[in-house]
Amino acid sequence: MTDPFGTAALRRAVLDAWASSPTRLIEDAAAEHDLVVGGYRDRAVTELVQNAADAAGRAAVPGRVALRLVGSTLHCANVGAPLTVSGVRALSALRASDKGGGDVGRYGVGFTAVRALTARVEVRSRAGSVVFDADATRDTLQENGIDQSVLAARGLDVPMFRLPWPSDAAPDSGWDTEIVLHDVADAEAVLDAASAEAPDLLLELPAIGRITVGERESRRVETDGPGAWTTVTVGERSYLRGAAPHATWYLPVSANGDVRPVETDVLRAPTRSDETTTLPAVVVADVAMQPDRRRILPGVDPRPLADGYGALVADLPPAERPLAVPRPGVPASVVDGALREALAAELAETAWVPGVDGRAYRPGAATVVDRLTDELAALLADVIPGLVDPAVSDGDAARTLARVGVRVLRPAEVVDALSGLDRAPAWWRSVYAAVDVLLPGSEVAECAAMPVPLTDGRTVTGPRTVVVAEERVGAVSWARVAHPDAVNPLLRRLGATPARAVDLLADPVLAERLVDPDGVPDALVDEVLAVASLVPEHTVVAGLGELPLRDAAGADRAADELLLPDAPVLAVLSDDHPFGVVEPSLVERYGAHALRVVGVGTTFGTVVDDTPLGPDHDLDDEDAWWDSVDGEPADVRAVRDLEWVDPDRWGAALDLLVGDSTLAPLLTDRNGYTAWWLRRHAEIDGTPLGLLRRPGDDVFAGVLDVAPAVRATAVPALWAHDRVDDAATARALLARLADPDRAVRPGVVLAAYAALGEAVAAGRVDVRDVDPPAEVRTLAGLVVSADDVTVLGGPAWIAVIPPDRAVPGGAHPDAVADLLDLDTTDAVAVTVRDAGDVVAVADDPMLAAYAAAATRALPSLTLPSDVVVHDELLVTAAGIGERRVPYWVDPDGTMHLERMR
Repeated sequence: MTDPFGTAALRRAVLDAWASSPTRLIEDAAAEHDLVVGGYRDRAVTELVQNAADAAGRAAVPGRVALRLVGSTLHCANVGAPLTVSGVRALSALRASDKGGGDVGRYGVGFTAVRALTARVEVRSRAGSVVFDADATRDTLQENGIDQSVLAARGLDVPMFRLPWPSDAAPDSGWDTEIVLHDVADAEAVLDAASAEAPDLLLELPAIGRITVGERESRRVETDGPGAWTTVTVGERSYLRGAAPHATWYLPVSANGDVRPVETDVLRAPTRSDETTTLPAVVVADVAMQPDRRRILPGVDPRPLADGYGALVADLPPAERPLAVPRPGVPASVVDGALREALAAELAETAWVPGVDGRAYRPGAATVVDRLTDELAALLADVIPGLVDPAVSDGDAARTLARVGVRVLRPAEVVDALSGLDRAPAWWRSVYAAVDVLLPGSEVAECAAMPVPLTDGRTVTGPRTVVVAEERVGAVSWARVAHPDAVNPLLRRLGATPARAVDLLADPVLAERLVDPDGVPDALVDEVLAVASLVPEHTVVAGLGELPLRDAAGADRAADELLLPDAPVLAVLSDDHPFGVVEPSLVERYGAHALRVVGVGTTFGTVVDDTPLGPDHDLDDEDAWWDSVDGEPADVRAVRDLEWVDPDRWGAALDLLVGDSTLAPLLTDRNGYTAWWLRRHAEIDGTPLGLLRRPGDDVFAGVLDVAPAVRATAVPALWAHDRVDDAATARALLARLADPDRAVRPGVVLAAYAALGEAVAAGRVDVRDVDPPAEVRTLAGLVVSADDVTVLGGPAWIAVIPPDRAVPGGAHPDAVADLLDLDTTDAVAVTVRDAGDVVAVADDPMLAAYAAAATRALPSLTLPSDVVVHDELLVTAAGIGERRVPYWVDPDGTMHLERMR
């Protein structure tokens, strides 16, 4: 058997040392025992793969490892540099590694870990093979007379790895080295552990690209990642691998590339140690470890491992960067605490926080707006220095940035940052829309100082002082009106007041400016007319009549003194009317509607006063109307300027009034000013409307003429009715009654005098305002001298006084008599010629039936209990003579009846 590695000489040297010094034997056995049961426990597979990584590295080949079981024998094959003489010496001499600075293992002790699994190990290599065998070591000790009892007394076994033997066995085909562990206890468990460790080993040892455990193969695959990162896939796990000067960092990622931070791990140096970490990434470091590779050597400072980590974080996608920041918590170890502290310092001094402008900022120079959206970020990018990308401005990401020193802005602070900016109104509207998304109801108050651009070019602080117009208005200098291009629902949420165009025109501030003694600027006139053009049709805003406008003659006049050039009312006004005509260019510029809103007329103006204090509305003859009202008017709603109608154009004027939807309702109140004035002053063919009767109204037929066929006859309040409203009407009726050329039926005579008497009795007509007529119309329909007639004092007189000498007094005979300056029949003495028979009404069948019938027909009529019955009832009236009558009542109440036949 060949011995290429000179194992015989190695054995001889060790045996001589043991023979000469039993203490040396004990030391070697104790050292091996301590490594097996202490520092290198459970590290057999790790150490085998680690040695394979060193071999692949030295040979500069992609590393491969295969572990398999043949019965209870575990085979671990690898590719790379084969076994060497120095390697054998290192394996058989504790702490005497032959590896260089680039190798993972350097202490010559890691291989000892397999002693926990077996008492016989073969190292088969294409350059030669060696065997380490505990039984062979015992036999050799015995053959050389070396006392082994000193080991047994201390519970130690022989140091198996001090004596190598040559072997002719070769590694399996395709492999450069194969480690064979014989008679492994619970070999299947060891293989399962190897399968579980394989992904970690592939991650920790980049020289190994593939590990096969039994039939299961795990690979390490590297592809490009973001920036300086490489994507590493190990089996089903994926990581972003970032290389720093003193460490390699692995950030776990999901299948779609999202970072999934580590919660708890251990320092890898490069394989797993016992130094627990709570960092977001797995750290694989070239750091000095204790011989058992479980702890950092005392005095070694781990903080340099953090160097360059910030630059790696800056190369991550923006949304992933906060995930690479250590989470808050208590360090899990001294090493963990030092690393966390170092990473915090590194991140604080590195520009890695993603800004909306694509740049990276140091945390101290960055600003987070909580729940920032892409829309708001685009608007604030040049407003807030170092503004952080929206991808990391919400939830855990924002809280992480705040912990590392990034400034966090609340809504109120964002508003402060907006103060003083000069931006287009549309920009502000976009800001409002974006901010509105961020504000739950509880945070609205924080934005109370939000700047608002106005229509007049100013930008003011706070929507509560601002009006939001419902229509799109132009410049408005008398009110704080938000520019229409800036309007957004957020303004109302923040307290802005909604207003219509008509509300803006009714603003008291505008009213004050229109009466400014220094005059009204042309710019203000333009603003008012522009807003007026937005007011709904048929709207007139009170208080704008003073607005100065240019008339067709070039003079400035109040709006309510002007008419539109095509105003229909111009066709019915007299030539001396006081109104001007507005400059046509104003109509072209703003439209007729805007001019009508401010008071420029197209038809008659109106007066509306819901709380009138007196007849002070500048209406023609208003005092007289006020006096005619019973009490005082509750309101004044009237058509004005009627006095300027051409007397010859009243027919057209009435059509104009009735056809206007605004004016027509003001004509219908008979007691209102407009109807009152028209009845008195409007004339058709020289006759006031109040002395003309509507077609079909025959109450005063023959006395008053019928109105011509005009639309206004549909409005009863404008024409004569069944009552007399004033002294003028009374005079007219009396004059027409006295006109012998008029044919008047007796029924109309009765109605006319009844209406006159009622007007006097009601106080609407004062007899002092009416001259008694010289001639009057009698009940017979004849016109006679007033000296020849008497006013009938009641119905009984109708049979006494001849119709051609009687004027009916109706329900108010005294009032009629006062009006005509005549006596009533109460002044005429009447006597009954015969005594007659006194009869009790209840005893006479005819009288009782008559009394009952009369009471039913006239409930107020009650016959006395006794009446005087005459065969023929004749009375004598002074100045009249004897008259036969159907009944008579004496002044003392005695009733006389003619006997019924």
